[in-house]
Amino acid sequence: MFEQLLHRITSTADRTLPEPDSRLALAALLVRVARADGTYSDGEIARIDRVLVQRHGLSPAEATDLRHQAEALEAEAPDTVRFTRALKDAVPVDDRNALMQALWSVALTDGRDASEDQVIRLVSSLLGVTDQDSALARQKVQKD
Repeated sequence: MFEQLLHRITSTADRTLPEPDSRLALAALLVRVARADGTYSDGEIARIDRVLVQRHGLSPAEATDLRHQAEALEAEAPDTVRFTRALKDAVPVDDRNALMQALWSVALTDGRDASEDQVIRLVSSLLGVTDQDSALARQKVQKD
């Protein structure tokens, strides 16, 4: 299953992910951001689950199952660049700021870290989100 998804993510032939795959791709990207600082805390795990519940209308059990799949996928994913490009095709432009807020909410769970900042900056660039819009997303998360 993961091999097929990785092939679809990295394939240049069809860069659009079907809905279930885009959910998994987002979950894996959230995991990648959380793991970027070398710490994958219980708080980050809980935050990822909450994001998945809110964003996709999943039950807590479904969100946990999706996160478990995402953890395995993230560990096998070749790089953030291809992974994020595939997600970009699946996320409408108008929804990308909400995606940035989700990423920042995970990254800021255990404090701000340069490694997580670096991953988010790369992801925002690949998603076509400006540094200013990413900063606004971060500030919104910090206020909430």
